Amino acid sequence: MLRARTIEIVAPSGYPHDASAAARGVARLVAQGHRVVGEERAQRRHQRFGGTDAQRAQDLNGLADPAHPLPDIVLALRGGYGAVRVLDALDYAGLKRRLANAPVALCGHSDFTAIQLALFARAGIVTFGGPMLAPNFGAETFSTFMSEAFWRALESPKFTVREAAAQPVQVDVSGTLWGGNLAMIAALVGTPYMPQIDGGILFLEDVNEHPYRVERMLYQLHLAGLLARQRALVLGDFTGSKLSPYDNGYDFASMVEHICALTGLPIVTGLRFGHGADLVTLPFGAQARLQAGHDGFSLTVTGHPVLR
Repeated sequence: MLRARTIEIVAPSGYPHDASAAARGVARLVAQGHRVVGEERAQRRHQRFGGTDAQRAQDLNGLADPAHPLPDIVLALRGGYGAVRVLDALDYAGLKRRLANAPVALCGHSDFTAIQLALFARAGIVTFGGPMLAPNFGAETFSTFMSEAFWRALESPKFTVREAAAQPVQVDVSGTLWGGNLAMIAALVGTPYMPQIDGGILFLEDVNEHPYRVERMLYQLHLAGLLARQRALVLGDFTGSKLSPYDNGYDFASMVEHICALTGLPIVTGLRFGHGADLVTLPFGAQARLQAGHDGFSLTVTGHPVLR
């Protein structure tokens, strides 16, 4: 039986393609006994964004206001594009004062990765890569796997994600778990919003990116020296790309093999994280141990905010 939680919706990126998805997500959460606030933000429209830049920044800055009741969960409405436009406007000092040691879970993925990178780099705030209101809780076909993984991550001080996909490498490393959408991470390289993480376990996902474009972004991380400071890469879902006869056998597996040889990093694949219906929830900035081999792999995670 789930404990009733207060969930605040924020819209730092786009507005829903399907307005009924947001309403469906709210209805599902309310039916589980939760209290949802900020749902009116799903109705905002400004060009292709879920509100003006000022409105979208205020969704997050409101959490820094001592008069603003802190929710248990801050849930992104959806991804798309737009989070990068509000990074300069966030009150990092105020957010750090209220959130750095609070049992509050900020959760989202895709474009929300930009917010997660900035909050960790500028305020040391641990967030969660995981589902969002419209595409996940509001999906026409609801994923119980997604929901169970979400609540397990938010309510357990220690949990393990296991995948059965056999791995071509033997890995047993520990470090800071971080990552998210590859395009957003590549876009923030060289900015004040890219955290400097040494000895990390970097998890990545993306959508509608051909393997050569994924490789190009990984090269950017490699040439910037970022990959050399990590202990392992964990690749999630890279959905939506299509190969053509021009590729001549150059597929995702070929790209992974090349990046592994280039960087010397152990690369684990098959993590259910990304734009698919089934996705795990992973704390960005927590501590993790990655163990992988022929029987699959596991990520054991500790040191993240836990809902009381």
